[in-house]
Amino acid sequence: MRALCWNAPNVVKVETVPDPILINPNDIIVRITSTAICGSDLHLFNGFIPGMRPGDILGHEFMGEVVDVGPAISNLQRGDRVVVPFAIGCGRCFYCEHDLWSLCDNSNTAAGDVALEAAYGAAGAGLFGYSHLYGGYSGGQAEYVRVPFADVGPVKVPDGLPDEQVLFLTDIFPTGYMAAENCNIKPGDVVAVWGCGPVGLFAIASAYLLGAEKVIAIDRIEERLQKAANECRAIPINYLETDVVEELRTLTGGRGPDAVIDAVGMEAHATGLPGLTDRVKQTIRMETDRPHVLREAIQACRKGGTVSIPGVYGGVIDTVNMGAAFAKGLTFKMGQTHVQRYMKPLMERIQRGEIDPSFVITHTMSLEDAAEGYAMFRAKQDGCVKVVLKPDGVVH
Repeated sequence: MRALCWNAPNVVKVETVPDPILINPNDIIVRITSTAICGSDLHLFNGFIPGMRPGDILGHEFMGEVVDVGPAISNLQRGDRVVVPFAIGCGRCFYCEHDLWSLCDNSNTAAGDVALEAAYGAAGAGLFGYSHLYGGYSGGQAEYVRVPFADVGPVKVPDGLPDEQVLFLTDIFPTGYMAAENCNIKPGDVVAVWGCGPVGLFAIASAYLLGAEKVIAIDRIEERLQKAANECRAIPINYLETDVVEELRTLTGGRGPDAVIDAVGMEAHATGLPGLTDRVKQTIRMETDRPHVLREAIQACRKGGTVSIPGVYGGVIDTVNMGAAFAKGLTFKMGQTHVQRYMKPLMERIQRGEIDPSFVITHTMSLEDAAEGYAMFRAKQDGCVKVVLKPDGVVH
């Protein structure tokens, strides 16, 4: 089969690799009909997530048709269309039973690795296409993929819903929704969202679904700010043109937003000395991540507010203003998304017409052009916000 393989930082290419096979009784094989490039994939592409090996197949946002099933599978059959959560949950451990799927104890084969647990304290769930720190599972930017624990993970797609409406149930729609849910939004609340990439856009849309009165979007890319304003009703702020913290105070009567969402994470951009300092520290590994947005979000949030962090952080950050967070009594909520918790409820919202997630798509390409898609997405060229890849080569 054809699949997009990581070869080295900044080097990915589509290669011919062996087809996946059933290994365990609760496996299925899925023929991919649509897959997507995620902002988290860029952290791998840029070389900031350790544990990648040449030949690893990328991709954790994918869906398709079941073409083979293991003997323990009774809930799915050949021919079913399914969306697959990016975090792999066994459905039986303490964490899965408590709806904390991304913390599964049994799906990450790297669990018990001394270096991993020294760095992170404990291993999270296995993730598709996301390094050997997360199990080394092959991803879905391919023609086929093996899906383990398929008796509890994949969700069947109802008739009449095209791929483009349900594909993002695999990750970014639940991720944005959980980020907004973590804000404990009440009627009248103001929420500020840093980053108008796909997760940020879904966080904005979800904040309104959950009852926010006003959502403010912060970015520097005009096309993304326009999409946040036009598609999601956000108030846009271009951080290159104003002091963000002061602007947020002005928009909230001097108090600050009730909740803030860092949808950027480890590769945040900043102007001036703070941005330069973070880049130098990251380059020489004095810190692994650039936390400018997190610092700004803490500074902007009102006293007693919530800081929600769906943006990925991979290691150690420096000069974070925890004194301000403590003095203001802020609540922090973060982590990989428990996608399985949200897939069916959000599918129902799509069916009721409350939201059409396809609004984030700006480019559809053949899988064979995936390397070009990565480069364009990273450079934010041609107004690129979200790239969907079609393994069949047919761009609909």
